[in-house]
Amino acid sequence: MNRIDVLGVEFDDMDIVAAVELAMGFMEERRCAYAVTPNPEIVLECRKNRKLAAAVRAADMVLPDGVGVIYASRILGTPIKNRLPGIDFASALMARMSECGKKVFLLGAKSGVAELAAERLTERYPGLEICGVNDGYFAQEDNELVLEKINALSPDLILVCLGAPRQEIWMKNNAELLNAGLMIGLGGAMDVYAGVVERAPRKWRKLGLEWLYRLIKEPRRIKRMIKLPGILFAALWRRIGG
Repeated sequence: MNRIDVLGVEFDDMDIVAAVELAMGFMEERRCAYAVTPNPEIVLECRKNRKLAAAVRAADMVLPDGVGVIYASRILGTPIKNRLPGIDFASALMARMSECGKKVFLLGAKSGVAELAAERLTERYPGLEICGVNDGYFAQEDNELVLEKINALSPDLILVCLGAPRQEIWMKNNAELLNAGLMIGLGGAMDVYAGVVERAPRKWRKLGLEWLYRLIKEPRRIKRMIKLPGILFAALWRRIGG
């Protein structure tokens, strides 16, 4: 597997077909592998947060989510060919899973959102079984109950939408305790699957402007967005020997 280092985060450079095939293989192994999908914000946070960096480093799949990661890799002289947003990867994977009746557990978002996402995903992928849901607002002392709930259902895939860095650290800490095939950390994707948040139109996505569309729709994200050029400055500084 070809991995490309971008400011300390090693990304798998593969297209969506190869990513789905690899994920299906992990599910067959039943060792609860996990995939992370770092965007520029997560890459920068990994430089400060040791627990997050360790969780990303230990992941079985590290997929580049965010055009800023692609641009940074080009600046560094080791270009990543394939940008692979987590939600696109998960959607393609569930389409494949629906062909063989595999099971998915939805973890994350506010109360009621996962249930709505389950309804919509069942309509979209008729052969897919959404075997269980749990919101993301559980306390640490309730973690064991969440694990028991998941293990009783033995899902092939767990969509973990707890937001970074919580979801990455949670997957690393609990992977060996779970009876599942694969976990994917997907941030706010549950809201998109539920229809609570509108995703950018395809044209915006193709131009790498999904971040701008979300900023227009949610101006409160400006504090997060203004940090994102930092990955390009960091890559440039690394390239010139800083």
